[in-house]
This record gives sequence, structure tokens and C-alpha cells, in this order.
Amino acid sequence: SSQPPPEFSVLLNDLPTNDFNTIFFSLPEFTDRLKAAAKTDEWGRPMVFLSGVPGSFYGRLFPRNSVHFICSCSSLHWLSQVPPGLFDDMDDTPINKGKMYISSTSPVAVPLAYLRQFQRDFSLFLRSRAAEVVPGGRMVLAMLGRQTEGYIDRRTTFLWELLSESFAALVSQGLVEQEKVDAYNVPFYSPSIQEVEEEVRREGSFRLDHVQTYEINLSSSGDAKEDGRTVSMAIRAIQESMLSHHFGPDIVDALFHRYTEL
Repeated sequence: SSQPPPEFSVLLNDLPTNDFNTIFFSLPEFTDRLKAAAKTDEWGRPMVFLSGVPGSFYGRLFPRNSVHFICSCSSLHWLSQVPPGLFDDMDDTPINKGKMYISSTSPVAVPLAYLRQFQRDFSLFLRSRAAEVVPGGRMVLAMLGRQTEGYIDRRTTFLWELLSESFAALVSQGLVEQEKVDAYNVPFYSPSIQEVEEEVRREGSFRLDHVQTYEINLSSSGDAKEDGRTVSMAIRAIQESMLSHHFGPDIVDALFHRYTEL
């Protein structure tokens, strides 16, 4: 009690396109909650200072030896780019036709291309954070992963399969060209625990203390139509900007109407 209360600098990171103002608008309410919880004046409670750091976490973000604790939630399954190697070197045609992610019909080269991209990206993430974290600092990383050693895990591929089927319906209606669908691939990879552990060991900057898997449920109302709408809205929130960039915004409503039905 003779020591002054601690002060925390919280650095919030996202891509530059993120609307940081929305976060900053909520700061006064957050500060008021801290004051109410502390039940003391400004000089007797911990101080929290928030700032935004725009940029890709696949590279340096913070000064060297400046951060004590890093938490990354629901982010590291997004790759820095669509993996190279998804098009034939001879004629530049897509090798994963009709699909936008790894599926049971994908050639072997597809999951290998995704794995190599994950290894490059995750290694760069670890190397970048190692420069920024103080000696003895910690990280907690939560990401979507798969429970199988094989590349096909229905828990992580099912929602992408639904999106592929939704596009197939739009192609049959003449709303989207098949060539456009064949050329679309998502920069996403759900690693296995073994792949994460192997990359941590290979890169060498951190020691892995604990790994645990959890199952999540996007919808559990018991109403199939309501659950379908909830899942569809979640996938749309994640994918809409990427889909609009590739296909144009006009097909998005029809696409997710079909997705909801499926």
C-alpha cells in the first residue's frame, strides 16, 4: 500500500483501414467504469492509457523491448496474403477451381501452399514480437485451428464450403462468372496444434508454456432459420470487403441470401 498505483499503457493494433475512432469514442465510458470500480480518487487507482497502433502485425509495430504482454485474439488465422502457388505455372489457370479454400477435392498443392504461407507469416509474427517484448514478457494467442492432423477438418472448412456452394448457385443464375469464382481464394489458414508448436520451436524466440483447444458455437438458438441468419451475418461481416473488392458490391446481398438459406 506504500507503493504508488501502477500505470498501464494499452496499445491497440489493427490494420489502418480499421475505424479506431469508434474505439476511442468508447474510452470515456471505459474510464468511468474504472473509476467506479476503484472507489478512490485519481491518485489512488491504477491509470490506464490507451492508444491505437495501425499496421500489419506481420512486421514490427512497437519499439524494441517496450511491451510486457501481448494478446492476439481471432487474428492469426488470417494470412498476410493469398498463398502463391494456387495457379498453374504453365498457363496461370487456378488449380483449386470452384473452391476458395482447402477442400476434399483440392489438389495436394493447395494445402501445401497454405501451410507454407502460414509458416512464413507466423515465423515473422514471432520474430517481430520477440524484438518488442521485454525479457520475460509473455504472449497469449487465440486463433481458429483444426483438431485433425489432416488438412480437412469440417469444423474449419464447412463455412467456406457453404460460401462456395452459394457462389455456385449465383453462377447457375448467371449473376457471377465461373472464372471469377475460380480465381477467388481466401487468405485464411487454420493450423493444427502440432503446426503451431513446430513453428514456435523452429523460430526459437519464445518457449511454449501451454496449449489448449476450445470449441466455439456461432449459433445455438435452436431455431434453424435464426441460426442460419446469425452465421450468415457473421461471415458477411468478415468477408464483405474482400468479396466486394473481387466481385463488386452488387452480388453481396444475393450471395448472403443464398448463404442464409443453405
